[in-house]
Amino acid sequence: PDFRLQKHDHLALYQRERALVFTDARQFGRVQFHHGKIAPAWWENGVPEIVSGKFNRAFLDRFLDRHRKATIKAVILMQSGFSGIGNWMADEILWRAKILPSKLAGKLSAGERDELFRATRFVARESLRIIGPDDSTLPRTWLIHERWRAGGKCPRHKTVLRRATIGGRTTAWCPKCQR
Repeated sequence: PDFRLQKHDHLALYQRERALVFTDARQFGRVQFHHGKIAPAWWENGVPEIVSGKFNRAFLDRFLDRHRKATIKAVILMQSGFSGIGNWMADEILWRAKILPSKLAGKLSAGERDELFRATRFVARESLRIIGPDDSTLPRTWLIHERWRAGGKCPRHKTVLRRATIGGRTTAWCPKCQR
């Protein structure tokens, strides 16, 4: 295929008309190979993809219960439960679910867990569906467009966002709708 490697491309597998490229700008990812007819344990026992049926409320509840003493922001960033969710997506999920990022995972009500599950699936699906080379393709109603801006405002009602370090990561939230 007519494809040129880019700066952060670390592996490229070529076929006649296609290329499968592993791109990892921040070098958090990894690639594992397996030769054999039976799927290896690391494949079978891996973290369910958020857009798959294996990422369900039962899985979410078990994961939240296991990490009940951690802040929900830190829990959402754990790749062992929320595979592929990064910092901006965690903020987006919590904003949509109207959950304060500093709340302990074990303190979430059943209703908050429902909203967290719904928001997680929505953000993951929509991001996969519409995201382009940068965040400019995401709808203007998403928090990401305001979260880093000085004086950034909540897309819902224009309250100035707050920022703090939670779970070791810079976090933005709306003090009016995330309690």
